Amino acid sequence: MFKTIINATFICCISFSSMAAEKEVLGQTEMMSVSQNGVVFEARMDTGAVNSSLHALDINVEGGSAKKMKDNIGKNVSFTTFNEKGEQEKITAEIVGVSTVSNSQGTETRYAVKLPITFGESTRKVKVNLKNRTTMDYKLLIGRNWLKSRYVVDVSEKKFIGPTAGISIVESGLIFDTRIDTGAVENSLHAVNLRIKDEDKTNMDNNVGKDVTFTTMNEKNETVDVTARIHSTSLIRNAQGSEIRYMVTLTIGEPGEEFKVDVNLRDRSKMTYKLLIGRNWLQGHYIVDVNM
Repeated sequence: MFKTIINATFICCISFSSMAAEKEVLGQTEMMSVSQNGVVFEARMDTGAVNSSLHALDINVEGGSAKKMKDNIGKNVSFTTFNEKGEQEKITAEIVGVSTVSNSQGTETRYAVKLPITFGESTRKVKVNLKNRTTMDYKLLIGRNWLKSRYVVDVSEKKFIGPTAGISIVESGLIFDTRIDTGAVENSLHAVNLRIKDEDKTNMDNNVGKDVTFTTMNEKNETVDVTARIHSTSLIRNAQGSEIRYMVTLTIGEPGEEFKVDVNLRDRSKMTYKLLIGRNWLQGHYIVDVNM
């Protein structure tokens, strides 16, 4: 799920440093292999671990094992590993170190070998400690020694979205061909023929708390009336000047994944896109890639 972050990619609601902006973004888990043409693992990214760790069974030091594990450094070790699907692979590698690892279960000593870990077209050969991970969900754990200098990890699992998208407004029953606009703070929906019972036409703020019924239309000219509660007004400044708009809460999102968010109402009859999505919908949910 990685994307290389370049100038054409806008990162919403993630404060990466300028250095991080040149790195690839990884999710909490990614599909990786540990040898050429080897089995593929669903690997867990673990920024808390110095080294990476691989599930290993039937560990055998070739030529016989010394009593002290550190005396086996420099020898080859063979072991069997398997991924979450039970697919097995036999691997032989040189022991390059012995690691003492402390965790909630206590302290244990593990052999460390160097293995090529591949993600996509990128391969890095790093130190990997060998451990029986039979009871663990992830058989390959990726530590900082593989991630450093090249990758950042986004644990929020945000989705990527392009500059336009098909967005649903549940209250309308319509899907809009929507402009995704990281330059806009708020979402904006085409709304005409606004009707407010007991409307104060001289002061819009006095209509806060009242229901408004308005007509909206998508790009297919499908038209529907929607009723929502006015919860505030918003002063919008743009190239044409400034105007005050009513704010309502609607349920908006990709079909089947909608959530409630604030929207300002505006006559967008002359605009190509009748629904504009701003940062208040994107925040915490999406990364915008204008190449999509």
